[in-house]
Amino acid sequence: MSNVIKMILKRLGLGVLTLLLLSLLIFLSVEALPGDLAETILGQQATPENVAAIRKELGLDLPAHTRYLNWLGGMLQGDFGNSLALKKPISGLIAPRLQNTLFLTLYTACIAVPLALILGMAASLFRNGYFDRISNATALSAISMPEFFVGYIMIYFFALSGYFPSMANINPNTPFIDKLYVCFLPALTLTLVVTAHMMRMTRAAIINVLALPYIEMANLKGVKPRRVIVLHALPNAVAPIVNVVALNLAYLITGVVIVEIVFVFPGLGQLMVDGVKFRDVPVVQATALIFASAYVGLNLLADIISTITNPRLMRQR
Repeated sequence: MSNVIKMILKRLGLGVLTLLLLSLLIFLSVEALPGDLAETILGQQATPENVAAIRKELGLDLPAHTRYLNWLGGMLQGDFGNSLALKKPISGLIAPRLQNTLFLTLYTACIAVPLALILGMAASLFRNGYFDRISNATALSAISMPEFFVGYIMIYFFALSGYFPSMANINPNTPFIDKLYVCFLPALTLTLVVTAHMMRMTRAAIINVLALPYIEMANLKGVKPRRVIVLHALPNAVAPIVNVVALNLAYLITGVVIVEIVFVFPGLGQLMVDGVKFRDVPVVQATALIFASAYVGLNLLADIISTITNPRLMRQR
C-alpha cells in the first residue's frame, strides 16, 4: 500500500473519530440544558401523568447512553427523527434548508475565492507599496467587524436605497437569476468577511516562496514579475492557500447562522435558531451535527490536498 493511500486512510480514521467525539459532545450539551423537556412541551398541562407519558413517547425514560446510541444509529441511517415543534420528519425540514445554505455558500465562494487570489497576488506583486498597504488595511478592517454589523451596513446602503431587497426570502420555485439577485447582499456580506483571510494568506504564502533561490534565478534571467508569481510562485504556495480556502469554506457553511438571521434567509442556520427558540431538541442536534460534519470534512479535505501537494510531508518519519 502506497504512502498516499495510508495517509488518506489515517486522515479518514481521525475524521470519523473526531465526528464521533463531536456527536457525543452535542448530545451531552443538549442533555445539560436546564429544565425538563417534557414539562416545557406540555406547559400548563404538565401533570405527572402527562409528563410520564410524553417522556415515554420521546424516549426520555431510557438511560442516556441508550438514547445516544439510538440517536447516533438513526443519524447514520439518515433518520433525524421528528420535530417536536412542527410534528414533521426532520429530514424533510433539513433538505430544502441545506440546499439554500449550500447555494449561498457556493455563491459566496464563487465571488470570494477568485477575488482573494487576485488581490493576494497583486499585493505580493506590489508589496510594501500603496496598493499593498491599502489592501491590508481594508482586510484588517473587514476582519475586525462582526458579520451582523457588516450585514446591517449593507442593508443601510443598498437595501434602503432600493437597489437590493433586505430580506433574502427564496423558495425552491424561485428562478436562478432571481436567487442571485435576492441573495446578493448576504453573499456580499460573507464575501467581505472571508476574503480578507484568504487574501492575506495568499499574499504571505507567495511572499515566502518569492524568497526562495529558484525565484531569484528566474528574476536574474529577466522573467517578468507577473509571470514569476503566476507560473512559479503560486503553484508552490498551493498548500497553505488550499488550507485557508477550505477553512473559510467550512466557515461559510457553519458561520452563516448570523447572516441568515440578519437577512431572514431560509437556510440551515435559521432552522437551528428556530429550534433553539422553541426548544426543538432533535432539530438542534441534527443541524449541529450537520455543521460539524461539514467543518470536519472540509478540514480533512484541505489536510489531504496540502499533504499530497507537498512531497516533504509524505516522507516517513
